[in-house]
Parts: sequence; C-alpha cells; structure tokens
Amino acid sequence: MALYLTVFLVCLLIFGGMVAILMLSRTPRYRTEPEHLLEVFDKALDSRVGETEWNTIVGYPVRHDDYLEGVRRRAQRLMDEHGRHGRVARGKPLLDAEGQAELAALRDHLAARTQLRRRQADP
Repeated sequence: MALYLTVFLVCLLIFGGMVAILMLSRTPRYRTEPEHLLEVFDKALDSRVGETEWNTIVGYPVRHDDYLEGVRRRAQRLMDEHGRHGRVARGKPLLDAEGQAELAALRDHLAARTQLRRRQADP
C-alpha cells in the first residue's frame, strides 16, 4: 500500500507540474523588426531570396507597428503586381524591373526611417 501511495503521489506531482507549466507558459510569438524586412528586401534586390523566405517574412502580419505593417503590405502588393511565381526557380529575379525599382525605393525609405529613429533614441 505504501508503494502504491508513493507512486501515485510522484505521478500526481509530475502531472500537476506539467499542467502548471503549460498553464503559465505563453505562446511564442514572432516579432517582425525593420531589420528583418531590410534583410529580405536586400536579398530580393540581389536575387538571392526564394519565394518561401519572402512569403514567410512579408506574409506575416505586423501587429506592433502600424508603419511596418504598411511597408509589409506595400511589399506584398509589389509581389502581387510585379512578381511571378516560379521565377526564382528558373534563375530569374523575384520581381520584374519595375517591381525591383519600387522595392528599392521602399527599402531606402525604410532604411532612412530606421536610421532616423535610432538617432533619436540615442541622444
């Protein structure tokens, strides 16, 4: 009987601990930062990004920063208008020439804004 109670209490402790851990842990969240967008934009301009990487970064909504969400939507619209699915697999750039030019302008604007915000944060 003592062995049964010992095993029961150990199992109860383990299961109770697991339930407590699961109840107190949060869901991991991915937070898109300007550096992530700049990196994927640079790769797209150099024709080094795949559609999967592009869709992973640009397809994930940004909920913590309205400006970044606007940039992300603009990049997504550029892909819809100027991108061709399967271009990278054929060795071509992800976007056509007009899309590359618009993406370069969007990238430069985001880089300038990020640099300005860093300067303001560091007195």
